Amino acid sequence: MAFIGSSSSSIDCSRNFIEFQNVGLELGGTTILKDVTFGVASQTIHCLIGPNGGGKTSLLRSLLGQMSHTGTIRINGACNVGYVPQFLEMDKTLPITVLDFIAVSCQRRPAFMGISKGWRSKAFEALELVGLQDKANRKIGSLSGGEKQRVLFAQALLPMPNLLILDEPMASMDEAGIRAFENIVCDLCTSGVTVFWVHHDISQVKRVAQNVTCLNRSVLFDGAVEDVLTGERLMGVYSQEPSECLVNKQENCATVHGGC
Repeated sequence: MAFIGSSSSSIDCSRNFIEFQNVGLELGGTTILKDVTFGVASQTIHCLIGPNGGGKTSLLRSLLGQMSHTGTIRINGACNVGYVPQFLEMDKTLPITVLDFIAVSCQRRPAFMGISKGWRSKAFEALELVGLQDKANRKIGSLSGGEKQRVLFAQALLPMPNLLILDEPMASMDEAGIRAFENIVCDLCTSGVTVFWVHHDISQVKRVAQNVTCLNRSVLFDGAVEDVLTGERLMGVYSQEPSECLVNKQENCATVHGGC
């Protein structure tokens, strides 16, 4: 499968692309992350799993520089980041087309002036990759939830990243969309993109990921999927309910910060 442009070749594949060292985060006196230490190998799919409220999205936001934290987060090598969030909230009446929306992220001139010729062909390639080339001139507010997620995915590929960060982006997709998304991500990894993916579907994690980290405020286990992702471990993780204090704090955090 051909991709738009190419990912950076300046990555040292002999070491981790991302390193988390003793990362901690507190909100309102409540510990969200504590002593989180693990690495994400270059040019692999690395999934982050764990119970709700365990700090997965907070760790992604710390990586993206959106949340203050203690400890160290290091990216080794030149990095162009693509990011796909859980969902897109917007006014359905917003008079902006899919192409205009993509233009916002990939060019400097205002979106109301239209997408430049240089980016137009690349935008159509990205939309074709996610199966939305026929929706390029549709108002983005008219799309379904799954279609909006595919637009966000196309946008994340412009310019082509060498680090793709995914925060459970497939929740509103149908089965066909999920499979197509999965295939594209695997092909991107094969082409040299490092994928760091917050995930809840354990069966899909087993299909696509090389490595997995389980997070519930701290790292519960980390390693190759075939070595650490056992039924006994998963039962122990997902059968435990977060403390009432943490749940209450996470709900407050979701209101103030848009989620934890």
